[in-house]
Amino acid sequence: MSGEPATGLTMQAATAPQANGQASGGRNRGLRRYLMPAALLLLLGAGGWRLWHGPVALGYRLQQGPLVQRVVASGTVSNQSVAQVGSEITGVVAARHVREGDVVQVGDLLLTLRDEEYQARLREAEAALRNAIEVSRPEAQAAMTEAQNNLEQASRERIRRESLFANETISKEQLEQAQQLELAARTSRDRARLAAAALAEGGVEETVLLQRAEAARALLAKTRIHSQIAGIVLRRAVEPGDLVQPGRTLLEIARLDSSEILMPLDEKNLAPVALNQPALVVADTYPERVLEASISFIAPSVDAARGTVDVHLALLAPADFLLPGMTVSVTVETARREQALVIPNDALHQRDGSRAAVFRVRDGKVERIPVRLGLFGTGASEVLEGLEAGDRVLIDAVSPGERVRFRAIPVPGRATQ
Repeated sequence: MSGEPATGLTMQAATAPQANGQASGGRNRGLRRYLMPAALLLLLGAGGWRLWHGPVALGYRLQQGPLVQRVVASGTVSNQSVAQVGSEITGVVAARHVREGDVVQVGDLLLTLRDEEYQARLREAEAALRNAIEVSRPEAQAAMTEAQNNLEQASRERIRRESLFANETISKEQLEQAQQLELAARTSRDRARLAAAALAEGGVEETVLLQRAEAARALLAKTRIHSQIAGIVLRRAVEPGDLVQPGRTLLEIARLDSSEILMPLDEKNLAPVALNQPALVVADTYPERVLEASISFIAPSVDAARGTVDVHLALLAPADFLLPGMTVSVTVETARREQALVIPNDALHQRDGSRAAVFRVRDGKVERIPVRLGLFGTGASEVLEGLEAGDRVLIDAVSPGERVRFRAIPVPGRATQ
């Protein structure tokens, strides 16, 4: 008897958990029957809300702010003044003293031509001058003295014969002979005087010989070709032994102080560009050095083959590190607004000059709005009419009247690029 109650107690303890589990399972099945319809209702509600409010659309919230319009293009370092060096005489190059890239100053020796023939011409001219001074001049002085003495002698003889003829001692023929001799002596004296005057110091003959010697000296000097400007040698087209003639370019030298920037600008970007507009220049080789410049010249015609207009920019300060032909990036400031309503260009649609369309979101619905633009570039533009600060505009075109959920993204920099 004593063993039965123990056995019954053990069985009771074992069956109690089973009864609890069955009750719990029943409750869970009941809860799931209530939760599933509720979750379904929530999903349907969310889908309906999305359907009512529309898809997410990205765009910009417009604000007022400063705006700088810029034109950006590539250019090259050029020179306003390039001297083409040649020879004034025909000759053979004896030596070349410079090469490309050399910096030269005024008076520096560039080329030397063979000068044997011109040396000989100079020696000949100098010898003729010395002969005139040392030989011909004294001879002319002596001849003039002799001619003067002969004239005096002939004059005395004429006077003596006139006295004899007056006394009827000689015939008239003898008197006339004396007169003729005096006339001939006077003519010889005058010629001798002219010759002596020409050969005298500062006279005509000496002047001619001096000029002939100077001309020979000048020709000799032309065999040594010197630089007439301070600059850098860009190109050489001659070597020792070459025969050169007048009219042929031997060297090209660019002035050191005449660097400028040549910017071939696409004609589509020409409209806002004007003389004296400020610009920043950065050489690709020296990106850390920013140079200030201004537009100094705009070509009056368009290159039809390239569709570009040559724009020249003058540097405001010397830049010795710039070399002709270097590639540079140029940013020209064409206009500025201290306060402007700026819209990124990717939010503009059907653009035609200063007119465009935008898709604005108001009260969750899309509106197509025509706008008038002011400053504009490839990055952003100024809105003059049609929008105001705080308006929300979409990037993509959306059908007017459609509902969207607007999501703002950061507005790119206000400076047009």
